[in-house]
Amino acid sequence: MAATLPTTAPALPTPAELEAVRRPFKAARLLPPRVFHDPAIFDFERDNWFAKDWICVGRSDEAANRGEYFLATVAGESVMVVRGADGDLRAFHNVCRHRGSQILEESCGRLVRIQCPYHAWTYDLEGQLQRAKHTDDLVDFEPAENSLVPVRCETWQGFVFLSLDPGIRPLGDVLNDLPGHFERFDFGALRRARRITYDVNANWKAIAENYSECYHCPGIHPQLNRLTPYDMGRNYLTDGPWEGGYMELVANAETMSTDGHTHGRPPLPGIDGDDLQRIYYYLVWPNLLVSLHPDYLLTHQVWPVDAERSVIHCDWLFHPDTIARSDFDPSDAVDFWDLTNRQDWHVCELQQQGTRSKAYTSGRYSNQEDSVHAFDLMCADRYAMDGRSSVREVKESRRRGDPDAQGWENEPLAHEATHGHDLGARRARARQAATR
Repeated sequence: MAATLPTTAPALPTPAELEAVRRPFKAARLLPPRVFHDPAIFDFERDNWFAKDWICVGRSDEAANRGEYFLATVAGESVMVVRGADGDLRAFHNVCRHRGSQILEESCGRLVRIQCPYHAWTYDLEGQLQRAKHTDDLVDFEPAENSLVPVRCETWQGFVFLSLDPGIRPLGDVLNDLPGHFERFDFGALRRARRITYDVNANWKAIAENYSECYHCPGIHPQLNRLTPYDMGRNYLTDGPWEGGYMELVANAETMSTDGHTHGRPPLPGIDGDDLQRIYYYLVWPNLLVSLHPDYLLTHQVWPVDAERSVIHCDWLFHPDTIARSDFDPSDAVDFWDLTNRQDWHVCELQQQGTRSKAYTSGRYSNQEDSVHAFDLMCADRYAMDGRSSVREVKESRRRGDPDAQGWENEPLAHEATHGHDLGARRARARQAATR
């Protein structure tokens, strides 16, 4: 769908600047610095990306039962996500059709009906107007025409996606090759054990770029780099609006945690083979970051506040059977990533400050930043609005035990080759943990 320019067009990147980003990876330049600072560009992104694309806003279990709801703010619009009497999940603008009052104030809860606090217009859980006092004698007043305004709502793997564009293609079509990449997993069964919300003085794209590379890991994340060396792993070639890859755990590590060697948790359903030695990282356009560990799923929702600030909801998800165990304690995973997150936010804020300088012009990618380039290409294509979908590349990758391996850009998620790793002991530990 063609993007709509605001009345006063922002100083979007020029064709020459975008062409510099769209060059082949090893010849390309980074996005121009003003895209991280210009309020008009931020407004453009909000109105044409966040208001029209599919945006992840939460998990379906946040409204698991009839009448349960949660609120989300998408491109400045308050939206209620409600579980209907029929079990379906729906979304509506949080606005009464009478005088425009906001209806729901609490961020989450459970309802028997949806009732406006101002004049008590009442809607059922499917958004249909049921009661509006003193409207019986109005000319041409039809209750069905005064129901709540719906918002497109679909789910994938337990994630709830919304779009304010009623004409957007179905979520599965837009995600393209991503659902097939995860089809053997059931993330919908996972439940949140912990959430930490961060307020970061950096543009949302700086956070996405930071997530997309580990070039910074040896100096910024020594704890992480000891468990997954920054240059061991690979990235995927993708067709859909996402990018990602994996990093390899060292031989005696089982997960990412403050004690990665022995955590005692069984692997997630579907995790087997090489999955037991890897941490997978995915960025789903524009704001969902997914990190798959052998025993838990870590997600970040990055919400732009303005050009210079973002709020990030970080959730740790585990299988319900793991949470129900008497010895369940996620603090090793939570503490590890809380430290890692804060290390990241610090350098993102330094980048935000530095790119304001008149001395800075678009830099060059290192050969470790192909996934940063992949994200920037998604931005560049959307700034250009010319219908072009840039071709992404992946770096020549390294594997422990097979450092010269090439030609495996589209390896399946659960490739069974061990590539020099002895997984027997790790698989045995996983089976033992699963039976505890």
